[in-house]
Amino acid sequence: MPEAYIIDAIRAPVGRKKGSLAHLHPADLAAHPIRALMARNAFDPALVEDVVWGCTETIGGQAGDIGRTAWLVAGLPEDVPGVTIDRQCGSAQQAVHFAAQGVMSGTQDIVVAGGSQAMNRIPIMAAMIAGQTYGFDSPFVGSTGWDARYGNEEVNQIRSAEMIAEKWAISREELDAFSHASHMRAQAATEAGWFKAEIAPLAGLDRDETIRPGTTLEGLASLNPVREGGRVTAGNASQNSDCAAALLIASERAVKEHGFRPRARIHHMSVRADNPVWMLTGPITATRYALKKSGMKLEDIDLFECNEAFASVTLAWMKELSIPHEKVNVQGGAIALGHPIGSTGAKLMTTLLNALERTGGRYGLQTMCEGGGQANVTIIERL
Repeated sequence: MPEAYIIDAIRAPVGRKKGSLAHLHPADLAAHPIRALMARNAFDPALVEDVVWGCTETIGGQAGDIGRTAWLVAGLPEDVPGVTIDRQCGSAQQAVHFAAQGVMSGTQDIVVAGGSQAMNRIPIMAAMIAGQTYGFDSPFVGSTGWDARYGNEEVNQIRSAEMIAEKWAISREELDAFSHASHMRAQAATEAGWFKAEIAPLAGLDRDETIRPGTTLEGLASLNPVREGGRVTAGNASQNSDCAAALLIASERAVKEHGFRPRARIHHMSVRADNPVWMLTGPITATRYALKKSGMKLEDIDLFECNEAFASVTLAWMKELSIPHEKVNVQGGAIALGHPIGSTGAKLMTTLLNALERTGGRYGLQTMCEGGGQANVTIIERL
């Protein structure tokens, strides 16, 4: 089977809630890493055969196929198409999968993949709220088929995160300690300059502004739980934020014809799912499936990125699969660095690629929980 190579990957800095990127139009935010990616790689942009883009809450400035709009706003050739996909939190990771699959099928040679989310301008659940004007309460309420299969159980990510903490016996203290480590790792990585190669400065911002270097265990312990009697707080969950990221995916033929120097090879791609009411347990099922299908063992993986939507999600995944924290989210995760939903998959892959290069690791595995109980897994091989 033909190979799919990652030629380059780049992202915007992450803007915090009401932060430096909050004023940007979503299309301008999305266009930024695409423009930077093309500027950093000298070839005719008209050779790009598609732009595969992740984004959720596609209303307002994110409506109308923002994958296509972002390419045009970046000032690039009009004859290059774009498509926007929604696999919830895994949208941009799925965009990379679709791009790589197009290359591996032999039908495409050069594809841009990535994603964006302007959470300040268009907050989470905005589409559902907009749907209420048409009489819809939620995607599930009123569906006889859903009721017949899952009843009227509450489908809510906070509830899922709490259920996971209880099932895997993860204490509030463990959740807060994990959160503290995320901030400390992200701060250390920033101070060491480890993110510089992957960030294209934007709007005067040249580093992620979501990190809280003054975070303490005492401060985290003082936060009230989101639900009375619960363990999940704003401190041990991911942050709403703004970001966009883009990767250049190419075939072996394109590598030879254009003199590209691949940074990594897509070694494995898969996506699996679990109970949608539990919602956030998918990475466990998906990681087991990916390792079995790829013929790899956990010991073969040098670095892991498991999105920190909630501390309980990553901790349960680590406990269930016996994955050491020393290999997971080594430069911090979404608790410190934000979870700009539609772009997170491409953002994490950009970080994973750079971390493998920095450490000399060979294989990196990326996964994340996604709405509907789903989870993508990508294994990349540094070249």
